[in-house]
Amino acid sequence: MKNITITLDEETARWVRIEAAKRGTSVSRLVGHMLGERRQKESERRAALERYMARPREALKDAGSSYPSREQLYDRSVLR
Repeated sequence: MKNITITLDEETARWVRIEAAKRGTSVSRLVGHMLGERRQKESERRAALERYMARPREALKDAGSSYPSREQLYDRSVLR
């Protein structure tokens, strides 16, 4: 574990102390947990984006055909 010092405004410091107390943990552990969750979500989001960008591109229309009209794109009758 690595110890670091952070600076918070009074309102945020009060909030994090209350949250830590509600959860029965220290401010340090709560902030560490929150940052760990953020890092994990960011890593998952980045991996999802990389998977999406690695997919082969697909044509939006067949060669020689036209794009669908706005009315066709937003035709809700096919959902009924």
